[in-house]
Amino acid sequence: MSIRPVRKLTRAMPVLEGAGVHLRRAFGFGATEEFDPFLLLDDFRGDQPSDYLAGFPWHPHRGIETITYVLAGTVDHGDSLGNAGTIGAGDVQWMTAGSGIVHQEMPKGDPQGRMHGFQLWANLPASLKMTAPRYQEITAGDIPEVVDDDGTAVRVICGDVWGARGPVEGIAADPHYVDIRVPAGRRKRIPIETARHAFAYVFEGSGRFANASDPLPAPTEQADGSIVSRFEAADNRSLILFDRGDEVVVEAGPEGIRFLLVSGRPLREPVAWRGPIVMNTRDELRQAFAELEEGTFLK
Repeated sequence: MSIRPVRKLTRAMPVLEGAGVHLRRAFGFGATEEFDPFLLLDDFRGDQPSDYLAGFPWHPHRGIETITYVLAGTVDHGDSLGNAGTIGAGDVQWMTAGSGIVHQEMPKGDPQGRMHGFQLWANLPASLKMTAPRYQEITAGDIPEVVDDDGTAVRVICGDVWGARGPVEGIAADPHYVDIRVPAGRRKRIPIETARHAFAYVFEGSGRFANASDPLPAPTEQADGSIVSRFEAADNRSLILFDRGDEVVVEAGPEGIRFLLVSGRPLREPVAWRGPIVMNTRDELRQAFAELEEGTFLK
């Protein structure tokens, strides 16, 4: 087994989106090759309704999938196909925009005013850019959770982990999307196929991710007396991009750690991206926006 080294550790940055929603962007609107097939990850959370109630009014998407995972509060949604509903704490909405959809997402806090969720964008391959839109809405009770002997808990939204399979099916990039909680002081190994791109996003507690090849080395003392550990420390709102290998190793800090672990097979296709629309060429992008203006966007 080979441990995936940490290629990069960054922190989510404040962004204002929608009609004035304050959120943190872990990555997006930058180099797409590193995270391929994923395009963007936003962390929207807050205790003040003024930070999120303006929401994300009607806007279009084409050529991508949006994955919304709610931890606190609710998100009301509606679209141009006549779909409408609400997802709450623990629920997931996996929307394949495909050939085009116009929708809105309006967050609301829980009784204490708290709102917390994530939205991940996954790219669609050229062969499916113009596929028919569809939804997979998964309630919290349908998401399997595996608890290891040491108390490590894994919610499997998509893919296979430790014998549990997530309920989201039929996604082109065959992504794995899991929510992992590791108790204080525990070290866990999570297998990931070598061919996949993978990243973790920490949103509770802290810990260290292995940054070495197997076997794990002990911390070493340098000539100046400093201690060097070949683990990469991460805490709330840290994004960890992994290099190649077939497993991720994490060691939880004194308060434990909770993070998303996401991986997918890269598409390795050209990306033409403007706002909520992602195509393969600039001509396709221009055509999409021309159709929006002409009223022929929806197929």
